[in-house]
Amino acid sequence: MQGLDERTRELIQRRVLKRVKDIPSLPQFVVDTLKKLDDPKSSASDVADRLSKDEGLVIRILRLANSAYYGLPRRIVSVTEAIALLGFKTVKSIVLAASVYKFMDSSFSGYALDRGLLWKHSLSVAFAAKHIARKCKVEEEEAYVAGMLHDLGKIVLNDFVRFGYGIIVRLVEEEQVPFMDAERQVLGFDHALVGGLILEQWNLPESYMAAARYHHEPEAYEEQQGVIRSIVDVIHVANVLCLMLGIGVGADGLQYYLSENALERLGISDVEELMSEIVDLISQVDEEFQVGE
Repeated sequence: MQGLDERTRELIQRRVLKRVKDIPSLPQFVVDTLKKLDDPKSSASDVADRLSKDEGLVIRILRLANSAYYGLPRRIVSVTEAIALLGFKTVKSIVLAASVYKFMDSSFSGYALDRGLLWKHSLSVAFAAKHIARKCKVEEEEAYVAGMLHDLGKIVLNDFVRFGYGIIVRLVEEEQVPFMDAERQVLGFDHALVGGLILEQWNLPESYMAAARYHHEPEAYEEQQGVIRSIVDVIHVANVLCLMLGIGVGADGLQYYLSENALERLGISDVEELMSEIVDLISQVDEEFQVGE
């Protein structure tokens, strides 16, 4: 099939890498807050003092703390109380969610995603991942954050996919090439690889980078056991199930398989039952979806 010439592909690859480098790092305030949350000597009031420097972030944390998903027994009006009740790991997840929202709450026409759909898909995968992690005895909050960040590469690759969209779609439709393979053939990159590069640049934990990089191809991740292996498998399963449920299905549609090996490693034997449980969870996403407003 006729595609982009080699010179054009090389130019695109250079521009993709430049775009990755140009992605703003997480604000220093957020980095410092995350360090405070990781410090075993920190108290809820210490973290609240740090968070109080960003009124918008405080509002988002209180909104999320009072959402149906967290199910706290009464309305929370104090960020210190929210931190104490939710716990540092959950607050860390919320801080990261509020921080990456601005990158993802846009339309991504290269992937045929209207405004907000990438964010809603990412949150849905995060919720599904946390649920699966709980069932499979994997670290829940780590799975939640990894799920939220797994598609971050689309924010960079979107314009380039739009440029090569006609060729990519022909590969997918006429030659049944998986969408991500078509991205690689046409652009030299796929969104999973680019997502891993962004998270590496942000100096976030390896589990988040691995989940982004391998969420469509869990078998390509070399380690066969361990925490990161489990996180990669959880995000893979959560993502595919959310796509099967029609959440955030864009140009890449249902072009991704569900790995039987990942299911086996996680000990999941009844996919239909799991999907039913995730449907109930996703009904709570709309309220969480308002995090950035």
